[in-house]
Amino acid sequence: MADDQEHEGASVGERLIEACRRDNVELLDEIIADYEGKEDELAKLLNNTTTVMGNHLYHEAALQGNYDIIDRLLDQDNFEIDKQNRTDGDTPLHCAIRWINSEPAQHAFGHDLVAMMLEAGSNTRVRNKAKLLPVQLLDPSNPDLHKIRKLIQDHEYTELNRGDFKDGGSGGGGGGNSNGANKNAFVDIPQDDDDDDAEFSGSDEDERAEWERRRKAKGR
Repeated sequence: MADDQEHEGASVGERLIEACRRDNVELLDEIIADYEGKEDELAKLLNNTTTVMGNHLYHEAALQGNYDIIDRLLDQDNFEIDKQNRTDGDTPLHCAIRWINSEPAQHAFGHDLVAMMLEAGSNTRVRNKAKLLPVQLLDPSNPDLHKIRKLIQDHEYTELNRGDFKDGGSGGGGGGNSNGANKNAFVDIPQDDDDDDAEFSGSDEDERAEWERRRKAKGR
């Protein structure tokens, strides 16, 4: 009853933002049901609704680590997964990494969240306004995050090998979950010279083998 009163008089956009912030799948499903037979209109609503700070719905959900609502959003036709927000130029994947850094007890859950986002097609090569890739936001002082870093690197290697790697860059590109990827494009990660993990760019098998050799030598 309280929730009904809270949402009474709110716009559709406000209700969507509330659903994404609170992981309220039931509220999102109610709104989706109202747009049955109006898929194009629903897609525009889900892709273009923003907060006053310039976050899209996906950003809001990712900043809270809201797995269930993200899963539901990704099920929607023509949902754009690589939108960049106004303040930092972050994609939802950047936002998910920021949430993981802020929640040390949720790293295993964060791994599953990032895995779902990557499987849905999130582009790991989009740079934000600070010219940082999502993987570069992972807290380097926290060794527990190496599994998430490896997850992203392995995903990039797999995508490159099958010719589906997406060019990143920056500038607010959308990227929909039903769109084809740009082929055979790769952008290296600029990192410190002493970071062996960062030196692997996935360009060929020899470089991959050298990267693996260094990891084993360091006892990882």
